[in-house]
Amino acid sequence: MPSHENEPIAVRRDVKAVAIPAGVEVNLKVGQVGYITQALGGSFTVYVDGNLFRIAGADADAIGMTIAKPPEVPPGASTEDIRNVVWQQLRTCFDPEIPVNIVDLGLVYACEVHDSADDTRTVEVKMTLTAPGCGMGEVLVQDVRDKIQLVPTVTRADVELVFDPPWNQTMMSDEARLQTGMM
Repeated sequence: MPSHENEPIAVRRDVKAVAIPAGVEVNLKVGQVGYITQALGGSFTVYVDGNLFRIAGADADAIGMTIAKPPEVPPGASTEDIRNVVWQQLRTCFDPEIPVNIVDLGLVYACEVHDSADDTRTVEVKMTLTAPGCGMGEVLVQDVRDKIQLVPTVTRADVELVFDPPWNQTMMSDEARLQTGMM
């Protein structure tokens, strides 16, 4: 996957974005210019007019980028196959300010895949945030829900935000601590 960090962009069509860290939805207008500060997991953090904004991967074309391809599973995929793809999808969810996925940050507390009689599945996720008051919480929850629901045979993703136990840096993987300079 090519890195787009620090790549200049121009907004090609009006697009909804989320102000970081407030989590407030705004509209970026055609012709606004800035640059990409983070392009991970299919979404984009952009710096425009002195502020950071998150643009969803589904709107990548608004800044001249390509939309990420949905995940694939083999025909007749087992529950374990689906569980593995769901975890892969979770690893494509990133805090817009920290270049580490939510799994390596230690934000996912539980992920269960449930089979239905009609060969579909539901997924239940319990996750937390690095800080309880984070304005991006609902944005991250929606990103997790959307990416899990892209997995073939998954018809519903229930994502619950929990704060017990409270997150702390020891929950991060060694790789994430190294990457963020916390090791």
